[in-house]
Amino acid sequence: MENGVGAIDGPTNPMVTPLLTDLYQFTMAYAYWKAGKHQERAVFDLYFRKNPFGGEYTVFAGLEECIRFIANFRLREDEINFIRESLPGSCEDGFFDYLRGIDCSDVELYAIPEGSVVFPKIPLLRVEGPIAVVQLLETPFVNLINYASLVSTNAARHRNVAGQSKTLLEFGLRRAQGPDGGLSASKYCYIGGFDATSSYSYCSNMNMSLDEIIDKSLRRKDSSSTCEDFVSLVQAWLNKIQWSSSLRGIFGETNQSECKNHFKAVLEQVMRSGIPNFCAVALALRDLGYKAVGIRLDSGDLAYLSCEVRKFFSSIEKEFAVPEFGKMSITASNDLNEETIDALNKQGHEVDAFGIGTYLVTCYAQAALGVVFKLVEINNQPRIKLSEDVSKVSIPCKKRSYRLYGREGYPLVDIMTGENEPPPQVGERILCRHPFQESKRAYVVPQQVEELLRCYWSGNSDIIREPLPSLRDIRERCIQQLEQMRPDHMRRLNPTPYKVSVSGKLYEFIHFLWLNEAPVGELQ
Repeated sequence: MENGVGAIDGPTNPMVTPLLTDLYQFTMAYAYWKAGKHQERAVFDLYFRKNPFGGEYTVFAGLEECIRFIANFRLREDEINFIRESLPGSCEDGFFDYLRGIDCSDVELYAIPEGSVVFPKIPLLRVEGPIAVVQLLETPFVNLINYASLVSTNAARHRNVAGQSKTLLEFGLRRAQGPDGGLSASKYCYIGGFDATSSYSYCSNMNMSLDEIIDKSLRRKDSSSTCEDFVSLVQAWLNKIQWSSSLRGIFGETNQSECKNHFKAVLEQVMRSGIPNFCAVALALRDLGYKAVGIRLDSGDLAYLSCEVRKFFSSIEKEFAVPEFGKMSITASNDLNEETIDALNKQGHEVDAFGIGTYLVTCYAQAALGVVFKLVEINNQPRIKLSEDVSKVSIPCKKRSYRLYGREGYPLVDIMTGENEPPPQVGERILCRHPFQESKRAYVVPQQVEELLRCYWSGNSDIIREPLPSLRDIRERCIQQLEQMRPDHMRRLNPTPYKVSVSGKLYEFIHFLWLNEAPVGELQ
């Protein structure tokens, strides 16, 4: 036990080891060791510079995997031998002895809770520890957070456009970037608001006639008796549908081979054959105490077809006095994305559930989030990265971050302060400044103040660390945070930018350091 928290299991993926990194990181660690600087205390911030998909928010995910990684961070002898072979032959043996002894017991990690809505420049993680060790965490952390946050955000955007009442199904395993991409997508789409995944499911793909079915019996759900010829029961219902005075002639002749494929009721001729056959099977199952769930539309005009199917279900309910049949679930798939769901909403449809695959798990609209890991302090001395591109200038020193809420309960602004500055107070008039644009500033009087960074790994310190929440709790946090956002920040098109700021004191310090560090040109 450590700080009241038990042992933490290793990463979900066995490929996540200290060797899931760039050669550069071990080269840097060797340089620190060779210079005798490897134990110097450093602080790194992990953040991103721009929200993805043209939006104004991001969902933070991947934290649990980072904690699992550092909790079990040790280099095995075979891994050290591989590093020895990869680095130049001039590397001293003492460095490899050093690698044998390192772990993350002297590392502290502070993070925004997983599932939170987050914004550019605000540190998602603040990692403190011996510089050589923390340097080795950069690539794994960026890898574990980049895709996780990107696909969680993509899922949240699809949930936002679909609405809360619809069921969302992740259908991306076949199109994902390898098995890990597929399984990670399932997890992080769930965090972002999806309800289920196609992974591990089974869909019948039989293509046979009724005469080819050998065992035609089906036991009643309550096991009280057995229907010896379920196929005949289905055929009887199909005849009733075809000869019904209110339904006669609407759909023409049916293709009876589809009757056995009740998991895939939509084939090439949906309204001529698939739906009557599905209804016949569903009604026969109902006679034996079972309940059919619904159908899936995978092609054609989804808005039109869903409306026509709903009408037919309602007609069956009325004609045969079958309660709730008209509310049978209709699922739609077929290369859906934000735009197509938005178009369906505008046209009007009767779809209950959307199966979304390629555009969701591949994050087709944007390949990467662009997470970075930057040194902001070493030996209590602030560090700043300068660039001609102002968006790439880092915000130096160890910081604290807060979210300020307004009267209506919406977040107004996120603000960063120096570590030792007094925290913002409710009712206090606070000057919030853009980190780099002098004219952009505003006073805020918050009605609620939330500190964003919490300790999730305390190393050797006596700080009590936060327990890792369950996946369900992370998902609930994501849903709650998204509901808390102002609607104009959440718009799919042209959303209002959310403000990220620094305190007046930190603003002055950034620009003081910037001027001191920036080279002065010389004209001749």
